[in-house]
Amino acid sequence: MARAPKKATLGYISDDSTRRSRYKKRLKGLMKKADEMATLCDVDTCVVVYGEDEAAPVVFPSPAAKAVGILKEFNGMPELGHCKKTMDQEGLLTQRIARLREQIDRSRRECHDSEIRYLLQKIMQGNLPGLVGLTMEQLVGVGYKVDELLKSMAERTGKTHPQPPPPAPCVTPALRLQAPAQQQD
Repeated sequence: MARAPKKATLGYISDDSTRRSRYKKRLKGLMKKADEMATLCDVDTCVVVYGEDEAAPVVFPSPAAKAVGILKEFNGMPELGHCKKTMDQEGLLTQRIARLREQIDRSRRECHDSEIRYLLQKIMQGNLPGLVGLTMEQLVGVGYKVDELLKSMAERTGKTHPQPPPPAPCVTPALRLQAPAQQQD
């Protein structure tokens, strides 16, 4: 089994020769990563590094090639374009609060649904005869849940939810007897 490399502690390297050698290695790696990103993602990349003891900055790609054009394009963008995806502390907190509110609402709906299912189970077991003691909100919730369950059962069996027949017209026996008598006259 291979050994995991030791994690380097991030901090200022006080020894000059060690610092210069690590700077050169890291700079080479940074330029390689920028080149790989440009190739793999088909984007324009530019890296400008000001070294401690160097008179001119190290620029990738070469200063005359693309780097100057990329920097001019970046500086020419409106201020909003520079930081499209960045947000300040207030925006971050607002976004997080909205996400937490959605979670709270989802939890409340799930809790309400569980309560209604529990009531429905008690009703089906006969523990609440005549639905006595339920509030209007609980009755509406149970009715809605029953309709929902009937629809899902109908979908599973491949049938549509049956509609009740229309109510029969109210005909009293006295009216039925009078109608034929009037026809005979």
